[in-house]
Amino acid sequence: MDKAMEWLKKKGMAKADKKAGNVAVEGCVASYVHFNNKIAVLVEVNSETDFVASNAIFKEFTADVAMQIAANSDVGYVTTDDVPAAEMEKEKQLEMTKEDLEGKPDAIKEKIVGGRLKKKFEEKALMSQKWLKDEDITVQEAVKQTIAKLGENIVIRRFQRLTLGEGLEKKDDDFAAGVEKELAKYKNAGGEAKEEKKEEKEEKKEEKQEEKKEEEKKEEKPKVAVSAAQVKELRGRSGAGILDAKKALTECEGDMDKAMDWLKKKGMAKADKKAGNLSAEGVIASYVHFNSKLGVLVEVNSETDFVAINSIFKEFASDVAMQIAANPDVNFISVDDVPADMMEKEKALEMEKEDLAGKPDAIKEKIVSGRLRKKFEESALLSQKWLKDEDKTVQEVLKERIAKLGENLVIRRFARLQLGE
Repeated sequence: MDKAMEWLKKKGMAKADKKAGNVAVEGCVASYVHFNNKIAVLVEVNSETDFVASNAIFKEFTADVAMQIAANSDVGYVTTDDVPAAEMEKEKQLEMTKEDLEGKPDAIKEKIVGGRLKKKFEEKALMSQKWLKDEDITVQEAVKQTIAKLGENIVIRRFQRLTLGEGLEKKDDDFAAGVEKELAKYKNAGGEAKEEKKEEKEEKKEEKQEEKKEEEKKEEKPKVAVSAAQVKELRGRSGAGILDAKKALTECEGDMDKAMDWLKKKGMAKADKKAGNLSAEGVIASYVHFNSKLGVLVEVNSETDFVAINSIFKEFASDVAMQIAANPDVNFISVDDVPADMMEKEKALEMEKEDLAGKPDAIKEKIVSGRLRKKFEESALLSQKWLKDEDKTVQEVLKERIAKLGENLVIRRFARLQLGE
């Protein structure tokens, strides 16, 4: 029995090797999001036919590959063949100059360095890793076993990984250090009140002025009675708190639509003030289209982990992922994210257009600037109409969520994979 098992295994692997040269252009895009929403992966796995792509074994395998990539943050390539030539050459030059190779013939040095580089990059290659579900085999061997099982060539083509907060400055969560920092504000023996930041002083000053104006308005006009039913209706429409809803209705003399506008303006003003705050927490959300041919990951940041676990925030992040998937022309979060060299190239092309010939440079600059802004806004996420309400842009909905949650939110980056691209 054991020998028969080995015979079948060898035969299957031999068949898999024969299949390995077949063209694989079908398949699916799978995602894996870790339970804490802080790590997520998209992976494209190709098959020869759509029939195999819809097979349960194939789908399970692609999901396992996505989880495999998420589990090992060192994995940067599918195989060592995917290492960029420039990176390989740079590492080679560093190895060739190492002391232990001094005096050795060039041919020997080349051989030693070749072995070192192969070992180094295999540690970062997915195919060389131990298979998460069976550490006695590698990912490469797991691929071959799946090929033998399904009877078609299978190729792990590419992947994208997002880790929350990569490259962002995190707030110091050291409790003891935080307490010490707070106590430092009370060091003066006279027990004077802690010195407020300039920004906080200005904000309080503005709030007092607004309160004063509101008090003056109250004196000018009589109060309108607001019923509990009206407050309930406005809360249902706006999501505002009881006191804010009641105040809005009072200020707008019971007019529901005006009260909605009042709350919106108040919320937007708060949102604009929050916009500069550091946002290093948040979630990574994913969206995979029902046919598994398109997948999106998006990182949306908040200021605190408390807001990051809020259902309103999570729903917003999921909606943003779907928004990106729905518009393949979206390539940037905002116009500010367009690379300088791309902007410069487009500017040079626009400046040479016939309709601008003979115009003064200052006028040409102004016209071209407007054209470029319009062009790149079509590729910028924040300028798009919101999928769930086309009367608003993504930017406006983002501000509404900031106002609702009371923290700055940032759509930081996204990754998109389209099958067969």
